[in-house]
Amino acid sequence: MPEADPSAVPMAELLRLDGRTAVVTGAARGLGRAIAARLVEAGAAVVIADLDGEAAATAAEEAARDGAVVAGFEVDVRDPEGMGELGERAVALGGSLDVWVNNAGIFSPANPIKAKIEDFERIVAVNLIGTQIGCQVAAGQMAEAGGGVIVNVASTAAFRGAGAYSASKWGVRGLTNGLAAYLGPQGIRVVAVAPSLVETPGIAATRERGGARMDEVLDGIVASLPLRRAGSADDVARAVLFLASDAASFITGATLPVDGGELTT
Repeated sequence: MPEADPSAVPMAELLRLDGRTAVVTGAARGLGRAIAARLVEAGAAVVIADLDGEAAATAAEEAARDGAVVAGFEVDVRDPEGMGELGERAVALGGSLDVWVNNAGIFSPANPIKAKIEDFERIVAVNLIGTQIGCQVAAGQMAEAGGGVIVNVASTAAFRGAGAYSASKWGVRGLTNGLAAYLGPQGIRVVAVAPSLVETPGIAATRERGGARMDEVLDGIVASLPLRRAGSADDVARAVLFLASDAASFITGATLPVDGGELTT
């Protein structure tokens, strides 16, 4: 039987994820929580995973409204065994693993020359190695099912910048591109988003720790953006939903800036 012509499917239907199961790491709050909420809205069964298991359970309880299937689990993205169990739990929850969002990450504004090596190692371990582990787990489950979508959260720092955070996000961008070529023949798309400054609880905490000087730096970034505003978590979540959906079925290997125009300057 010939495949259905996607152009005959309404756009709103292409964006639906009914019958699919998604995992979002670092999803107890902030950007990850917004991503999970949009995936739930699109009809997916969603696993909210976070290092803070109690917060993940609370976020899942709040998201599981109107019959939505949502579960919260504690996981350290640096732990291959724990991540493997997360993948298995997702399949047990929804019967498949169709979308995996590697969102968990940490940030440090430390001077790239004066930063401690242990801080560099910690950031790379979470942001890059954690993403690699997530990709491995997701690909293993998706290959058995004949396809799926992996969405990695990079950053505009993946295109320019210095220091551990920038290096880790350059790595995420590279993983995305390389794995897309490797996994494409198995029906697995690998894509990424690259947000600019997004006002989240993490950024609020960074402002608080850094005081007036950090406010000056972050406000300067916002003022330099062509759209003259910081991003919201939902700005990024909508882009992730698009990339995870059938509306983006011919997109793989790409890193989509969600940046208010930062990379145009």
